[in-house]
Formats: sequence, C-alpha cells, structure tokens
Amino acid sequence: MKAEDAMRLALRQARRGLGRTWPNPSVGAVVFRGGRVLGSGRTRPPGGAHAEIVALRAAQRRGSVRGASLAVTLEPCCFTGRTGPCTEAILSAGISRVFVGVRDPHPRVRGRGIRILQRAGVRLETGVLEDECRELHRGFFSVCQRGRPFVTLKLATSLDARIATQAGESRWITGPAARRYVHGLRARVDGVLVGSGTALADDPELSARREGRVVHRPARILVDSRLRVPVSARLYQGAPETPTVVLARRGARGTKAREASGARVLPVRAAHAGIDLRRGLEALGGLGLTSLLVEGGGKLAAALLRAGIVDELLWIQAPMLVGGDGLPALGPLGLERLSNAIRLSGARRRRLGPDLLWQARLESR
Repeated sequence: MKAEDAMRLALRQARRGLGRTWPNPSVGAVVFRGGRVLGSGRTRPPGGAHAEIVALRAAQRRGSVRGASLAVTLEPCCFTGRTGPCTEAILSAGISRVFVGVRDPHPRVRGRGIRILQRAGVRLETGVLEDECRELHRGFFSVCQRGRPFVTLKLATSLDARIATQAGESRWITGPAARRYVHGLRARVDGVLVGSGTALADDPELSARREGRVVHRPARILVDSRLRVPVSARLYQGAPETPTVVLARRGARGTKAREASGARVLPVRAAHAGIDLRRGLEALGGLGLTSLLVEGGGKLAAALLRAGIVDELLWIQAPMLVGGDGLPALGPLGLERLSNAIRLSGARRRRLGPDLLWQARLESR
C-alpha cells in the first residue's frame, strides 16, 4: 500500500470524529503492512485514546505489529496529558515506519514527536497529503497559532440578500437540500454560535439532525452582551450534556441564573454596543473549542466581519426575491471606499437542490 493511500484512509477516519474530540484534534491513523490494513482508528472523545492508540490496539488484536507501518494525519504527541505519549506506544509496538501528514503546532510538540521516533530508529516521512491534513486540522492550528477557533460564517438568504421578511418570517427561505447541508455542517463543528437577536426571534435548538433524528449536539455559543435571552430558551435546555457558553459583558445582570441552568457565562470586555468579539473568541479558544459555525443574524455577521475574525464564508442563495424592506443578511460594514471592501479568495459554487452555495475564504486580521 502506498503511503498516500494509507493517509487517505486515515483522513477518512479523522473526518468521522470532527466536532467530537475537542480540545483534542480529530486525528486519524492506520496501521498497515504491505498492501494489508491491520488496524485503523480515530481520536476518541476527551479522556479517551488518541488515534494512534486506537489503531494499534485494533491491529494488535490480530497479532504482532512489529515491523509494520503507521500513517497518521498529525504528528504523534510526545507528552503526558489525559493520556500517555503516543510516541511511547508506537515504539513499544515495534512500528518501523511512520508517515505523518502534518507537524503538530502545539507548543509542547512542534517536531519533538518526530525527533523522538527518529532517534529511536523509526523511519519517518512527513508531509504526506499535507494540504489535506492541514485543512482537516485547521481548527486545531487556529487555536494553537492564533488563540481562537476557526470561524465559518453561514448565511442563508434570498437572491437579494435578505434573511427574513419585514415581519420577521424566515422559515423557510432555502430548500430541504440546503437545510440538510447545514445540519451536516453542524455535525462536524465543535460549536454553533448565534447572537441574542436570533435566539430571541427563532428560539433555536442548534442540534444536528438527520431524517428527524439528532446525530450530534455541538456546544451552543450565545453572544448576549446584556443577557437578554431568558433561561427558558431552548439554548439553555439540556446542559451539561449539551454545553452552553454565553459571551456577555462583565458584570451583566443575570449571570447567576444562567449558570444555575448549567450554562457557562464568560465575561468579556465591552466594545461599542456589545462585546469585544475577538476577546470573546479567544476565551472560547481557551476552553478548547477549535471550530465554530456562525448562524445568525445580520448584525453579528457584520460585527465579526468588521473585526476580521471570519475565516470562511458559506453563502446559500435561494431563487426568490424578498425586497428592500426585508431583513438584510449583513449589517453595516462602515466602508466608504471599494478598496476597503472585504475580499474573498478561492470562491467556488455548487448546487443544493434549487439553491446555490458560494464557498470562499477570507483573510483574517
């Protein structure tokens, strides 16, 4: 088996764990000998085994893995946290060759895992499908390098960029295929973030569903600077099994009532009419959240864009017109010159039933 083929299998394993392993990255690993896969695995939820351990255990149930090879999407860890170092397990198992997708950016690793294995005589090859592995672990890289989660802003609008009628009706602008796509997004992120306006207007649950069945409950993140959303809202139900984190101004009234419901309120310094969103996202990064999906509304979307803390834009357009009296998808950006407009890169589009999805990256500041 080629190293690239084994890494593709490891990537497939890793994708299955997205949104379920934070603060750890969702890593995938495959143990193989020649053209035969001996074992594979992905990182388990916090406190559970890392991908390398899962794959090694699966392979060892079939027999010895001494002399076999290992493909892993991220450099093996080399320190003791909730679990022991993966480098020790690899050496104890007698693995002779390791293929690494991308080096670990964590300050306690950063090449140390690779050097430990090399000094012990293990043959190492790094950068196998590196771009794919880096993209998979983009949230972990974001927290390690920038101190905040990777932020995806999702907008679902009419063709004229409206998210609701003037009366506030918004269900449903986009069709079933687009809604299934959004639930798929929720199933792969650590948290879904909304503002107080969306929470008051829609009372969302923010779970990921498939055919009416809940398949994942990401952390629910609420930006509510003055704690206007009541504890009776669905966002506050189901804690602590489904974490709820509230970003509020320091000293906001009602903090104790929210915390009594099981939510965690993070005090953030005030900025303009709300909170300092950059500091708020850094606080979320401190909790270990690596990826966020932002789902509403226009004011919050514009504030995140103005702050330069949106990494990816997903804009779903439905073939309908609502008119200028409808609610806009974006609030004011404060631009006076086109040269200051927010530029998108790598834009591509695809069909979601009758709707059109635009996907692009933004350069964060």
